[in-house]
Amino acid sequence: MKTVSTSSPERPATPNLALGDPPAGLNRRRFLRAAAQVGALLMAPQVVRGAVLGRDGGVAPSDRIVLGGIGIGGRGTYDLGCFLEEPDINFVAVCDVKASRREAIKRKADTKYGNQDCATYHDLRELLARTDIDAVLIATGPNWHATAACLAANAGKDVYCEKPCTKNIAQSLELADTFRRTGRIFQAGTQRRSLPNFMFAIDLARRGKLGKLHTLYAHPAGLATVSSGWLPSETEPDKEQVDWDLYLGPAAWRPFNKKLLDGFNFEKGGGLTGGGCLEWGSHCVDLCQWANDADLTSPIEYEPQGNELHARYANGVKLVLRDNGWLPLGSCPVRFEGSTGWVETGDDGELVASNEALLIGKKAKISGYPANLHIRNFLDCVRSRGQTRASADAACYSHITCHAANISLFLNRKVTYDPVKNEFPGDEPANRMRSEALREPWRL
Repeated sequence: MKTVSTSSPERPATPNLALGDPPAGLNRRRFLRAAAQVGALLMAPQVVRGAVLGRDGGVAPSDRIVLGGIGIGGRGTYDLGCFLEEPDINFVAVCDVKASRREAIKRKADTKYGNQDCATYHDLRELLARTDIDAVLIATGPNWHATAACLAANAGKDVYCEKPCTKNIAQSLELADTFRRTGRIFQAGTQRRSLPNFMFAIDLARRGKLGKLHTLYAHPAGLATVSSGWLPSETEPDKEQVDWDLYLGPAAWRPFNKKLLDGFNFEKGGGLTGGGCLEWGSHCVDLCQWANDADLTSPIEYEPQGNELHARYANGVKLVLRDNGWLPLGSCPVRFEGSTGWVETGDDGELVASNEALLIGKKAKISGYPANLHIRNFLDCVRSRGQTRASADAACYSHITCHAANISLFLNRKVTYDPVKNEFPGDEPANRMRSEALREPWRL
């Protein structure tokens, strides 16, 4: 791994004391005495702090992963805090279209390291051009996620990207293809893949402990889909404070409006501000995908049924997206049902099963949804070059499942999907929603 080199003040040049003719002004006796003194210094043991060499729990600077951040707001600040807890990280640069966020993250990094070295940028292309940066944390609004991640991979960076990672089906496929082609490491911010209660429940489903799996339940946290709107024009802020053009990025242009100046109020996918199941639901859908060994595919049928969305995989397993009917186990619950048993869990860390014997050997409870374990998995894979738990391929198909569900919801009818050809056979209205034009000059 590389670190940013810092230049030290210039020092007077050390005389060349290699044996040979003495420098001008030295007689032979004085020259030999000086040479002997230098030799003694070179032979003396050198005292170097253990932390510099990677001892005493420290990591040598040359072995640290050099990290930059792109779009570090509320969620990104939390993620960055988790990264900064890892001893093998050196955070060197932040990019954000908002000056206040750039300055806040610079203060956070400089305070952490006791220096003033964190660089700031408002254009991600400048940060990505730095050859010393190994990896980037991308926590912009969802509108930017896929474009920024692909630009980073093409620039030779590994990527930890918050979700939703893509705006539509086409971006999902491009994301996976880009990371396969470049060989870079990708981790989607679906951190529940690294939490013990969810991992335990998924293990029960994957190992056949529930019998033949037949139904998966995911909590979407709402199934509304609303097209992007056009709010009234307001006075655009100074570009140095907020770069509105870069904030919009690949999205269709629209006049500045302060209500749009927040990734959670702007496009979440396919031009849909409501986002359907894509926002919180992508966590739960992603877990169901994993439980069904479906990381490289998606359901083939989707249909709204009352207040639910029902989908079906080619292997016959049903996926049900529903907001109601859950046990009180916290946010983001999932439930897996098989022929001989079921298990349900959520963000409070508890597991409930049809038979207590299924829960023998469960790991320690971790409530909430911390990202630390997920970030550690990413960093370990940056070093090993192995696949992360939420790789670009896994993110591709869990997002395709959400996008296809949203298309079904938006059209308010059943749709069928071919996960090999990645199209809705014979369904032109649905196929038109697989992608959208990107505003110049942004391309994937």
